[in-house]
Amino acid sequence: MFHIEIEEIVKTKSRIKMMNLEGEMIMRFRSIFIIFLSILLMSCSFNSDNHEVKDNPIAIQMKNQTSPKIVFLTIDSLMDEPLKKAIQENKAPALEFFIKNGQYHKNLISSYPTMSVTIDSSLITGTYPEQHKIPGLVWYDEDEKRIINYGNGWFEILKIGATQFAEDALYQFNNIDLSPQVETLHEVLDKRGKVTASINAIIYRGNYEHTLNIPKIISKPTGLPDQYNTFGPKILSLGAFIRQDENNLHLLNRLGLNDAFSAQELKYMLENDTLPDFTILYFPGNDNTVHKKGPMTTKGIEEVDKQLQEVLNVFPSWKNALDHIVWIIIGDSEQSKVKRDKENALIDLREVLSDYHILKLNESVSKEDELVITANERMAYIYKISKDISLQDVISKLQKDERIAWIAWKENDMMQVKSGNLDGVFQFKKEGDFKDAYNQTWFIKGNRSILDLTINQNQIEYGDYPDALARLYGALHSHKGDFLIVDAKPGYEFIGESSPQHTGGGAHGSLHKDDSLAPIIVTGTNKSIDHIRIVDLKKWILDLLR
Repeated sequence: MFHIEIEEIVKTKSRIKMMNLEGEMIMRFRSIFIIFLSILLMSCSFNSDNHEVKDNPIAIQMKNQTSPKIVFLTIDSLMDEPLKKAIQENKAPALEFFIKNGQYHKNLISSYPTMSVTIDSSLITGTYPEQHKIPGLVWYDEDEKRIINYGNGWFEILKIGATQFAEDALYQFNNIDLSPQVETLHEVLDKRGKVTASINAIIYRGNYEHTLNIPKIISKPTGLPDQYNTFGPKILSLGAFIRQDENNLHLLNRLGLNDAFSAQELKYMLENDTLPDFTILYFPGNDNTVHKKGPMTTKGIEEVDKQLQEVLNVFPSWKNALDHIVWIIIGDSEQSKVKRDKENALIDLREVLSDYHILKLNESVSKEDELVITANERMAYIYKISKDISLQDVISKLQKDERIAWIAWKENDMMQVKSGNLDGVFQFKKEGDFKDAYNQTWFIKGNRSILDLTINQNQIEYGDYPDALARLYGALHSHKGDFLIVDAKPGYEFIGESSPQHTGGGAHGSLHKDDSLAPIIVTGTNKSIDHIRIVDLKKWILDLLR
């Protein structure tokens, strides 16, 4: 059980500095319509005042009785320190209200990579990527021999092609790539006779077929289909593609994939008494602001708080909002500061691996190609697609770059991790004599300091990398292929051919705690949760709605 620290949050003195973003043009615009499509669909993933992760399970406990309905709000890249700053400056009254009337924890552990698509897949399935099979925002499909891009910057999307991107993001993501071997919250709750809704959430697979209508301003000039069929919960809302409130006019900004649209859809259901048993709602705006202005900005929090105020104003009083609804508000991950100096901050993997022939985004795989690079901001996958090269040689080149924290790969049934500035290799696999705080057992061998592990009487304690073994294992088993994972040190970001760049701003993706921890606010339930991890929230929610 954890303690509420409302006074500490409210009274915390302002101590945070702002940061800025720079960008770089890579190619000319091909079509304003394609650019518009790319931009609008892009997505990137308690009590103590320090930033150390608590290894012991912490339970969410409330005095109130469990409410009959749940509203689950994800605020992209919501972080503890700027949230405290916004509250201290009286710029986030709605979030302050929820905190004062609920419980707060700042160390909710994310999935890995810390990119929204993987995180949200873990949230809705209760599994890490080895089961849900969404490896990241960008990855290489060995069977299809092509790069999958769900929206990692419109420069990459332009090269891959808007039609292929739309197919991946609007259809394949939920209906094909998300493993059918795992059930989503919507699917399980529907079997129990519960009605669920998804509003602007990236992952929404359910048992009901819906039609996504492509606006003509996009479909005509690009040649995209007028419609895509998809499966979702009984109530599905996804910007201009499908919505509940036909009078919801918040469509110009990213065609409705914005905070104002999300809030209006929730208000519509509240006002019309159609709020289902479970609603998951996504607020994406803060993520873009943090990427541009840096991790300590409060601007995005202030904007989303205005939308939450609009929602609370639907009720006779804000207190009435707590009477029949469990409110769960989370951030999906943190962003960490990227250094301003591009020459130093950006790890261009094409330069590090310039001795190899690297697959280009807009080309099919040829016999000459040896490697594929898919950068997910502060982590990257590097694929060996030629039998004529050695992964160990690739690893040796990567180890020379001091900005790379470590390199990981699979070898037989063992996970291998090496670092450029630490000796030896760290090895691990599931099931062994060592146990962590999440009741997971491991066999470990070698230099454990590479992942900052401490062992006390066969108990694993995690340091800079929360739940490191399970999260890294999940990414290494998330899809087929002979590949490496590289993870950047704080302050640095990977780039590939046309990757987004966030110098002077914020970025995520890595396993490091600077990217991996987020706040969670809960009101209206006394139901405990065993561990404060995103991967554990599905089971907890299902228990709440029994």
